Amino acid sequence: MTGKQMNSARRIGNVVILGGGTAGWMTAAALARTFGDALSVTLLESEEIGTVGVGEATIPTIHWFNQMIGLDEAAFLSATKATFKLGIEFVDWAAPGHRYFHPFGSYGFAFPGVAFYHRWLKAKAEGLNSPLSEFSLAARLAAENRFAKPVGEARSILSTLGYAYHFDAGLYARHLRGLAEAAGVRRVEGKFQSVEQDPTTGFVTAIYTQAGEQLCGDLFIDCSGFRALLIDGVMDASFEDWSHWLPCDRAIAVPCARTGETTPYTRSTARAAGWQWRIPLQHRTGNGYVYASNYLGDDEAASTLLGNLDGEALADPRFLRFTAGTRRRAWVGNVVAIGLASGFLEPLESTSIHLIQSAIAKLLALFPDKDCDPLLADRFNALLNADMDNIKDFLMLHYHATRDKDEPLWQHCREMPLPDSLREREEQYRRSGRLMLGTDELFREASWLAVLNGQGIEATDYNPLADVTDRQTNRAQVQQVADVIARAVPTLPRHDEALARIIGPWS
Repeated sequence: MTGKQMNSARRIGNVVILGGGTAGWMTAAALARTFGDALSVTLLESEEIGTVGVGEATIPTIHWFNQMIGLDEAAFLSATKATFKLGIEFVDWAAPGHRYFHPFGSYGFAFPGVAFYHRWLKAKAEGLNSPLSEFSLAARLAAENRFAKPVGEARSILSTLGYAYHFDAGLYARHLRGLAEAAGVRRVEGKFQSVEQDPTTGFVTAIYTQAGEQLCGDLFIDCSGFRALLIDGVMDASFEDWSHWLPCDRAIAVPCARTGETTPYTRSTARAAGWQWRIPLQHRTGNGYVYASNYLGDDEAASTLLGNLDGEALADPRFLRFTAGTRRRAWVGNVVAIGLASGFLEPLESTSIHLIQSAIAKLLALFPDKDCDPLLADRFNALLNADMDNIKDFLMLHYHATRDKDEPLWQHCREMPLPDSLREREEQYRRSGRLMLGTDELFREASWLAVLNGQGIEATDYNPLADVTDRQTNRAQVQQVADVIARAVPTLPRHDEALARIIGPWS
């Protein structure tokens, strides 16, 4: 047998995905696009089983995935009723009546020598009275319902922009299904019934539908949502509960009619026992209340949400239950969990779809042979754990750094013990203005700056490198950035005009 034949015999030839929805169809589309005819992909889902489908806001990392699968942006925008997103507005989080903006992109320009924000901290310490938001083009555009895409020319203020999307998650899954099936993915309609396992290795060799159909594979991807039918039900990968850090465990969602022009950002408004989201789409506005059931009943949550809609409710409220946490072993044997089956972090920073594509990227980079080398699984799990831990810390920052909020949930969050990783990061920023970020972390300087400052955690010092520039020059250069942004904003189109230029009239 030649080396080529030996390799061919070892390679995975059949992948079975259990579950559709966003996670299942993203995975199917990515595998089909990457492997082509070299891999057979089968997806089992049932029209009778609904999907969570409330995660309609994304972050800029989605561009990597959309480009990887060759997705046409104009067709995608039309098919999913999408709008553009420049960041997230947080209302009443730090304190009642207070609001701040977490923008995509970067603050200021990349001056030589030291990060821009240290130049801003120096100017602030020396009397500049300009808030951080004045140095973000994304934040200033969002405030005026304007939108522009970033450009590659570093000297342009437009190079500092980042953007993502709001879209209907169900329509996104449908769009991906069309692309995946066109690329050769076979969809099987049916409900999961049982598995067949190798008695020696414990690997899953086939799954059976309730109708008795056998789906054989070399690798199985569990996209069955919270049920985690394979990774938990078969491979017994335990779930690590994080509700002591992230106590919200319920959500109620309801769409309402659009009113007025599109706001190119997600809004998160703090409520008595959690927070309310507002996500503008082309055809409706998505709304929801994420709350902690220990502090609020379902009826009161529904009343609060329905009493705070922009327009007429378009459907009955949907209730969801969840527990924040993760599976430290999302890859066990020849089963890999992607999406909600691997863990859950509430959608406060729109990370659910990112975590799906992050897992897909890691799986592609570590794609195994039929023996599913456990070292590959260990590396996948370590990387995914780091993602989850870092995002968990970032979400916790919003909750515990609150002021003047007397409700029991917020008192609990202010007083709860923090992970060392978050406590040390906050303290280092307070003391020195330094952001201690790892190279692979999802949220970068601009994100941590926005939330730390927005929640009232302020630096008392800055990098001494900023002192290389004298006080007068530094202040003039920092102010110049704000002036450039202020001049640029009114020259750029309003969001709805920018969207219409790509897909034509839609409202």
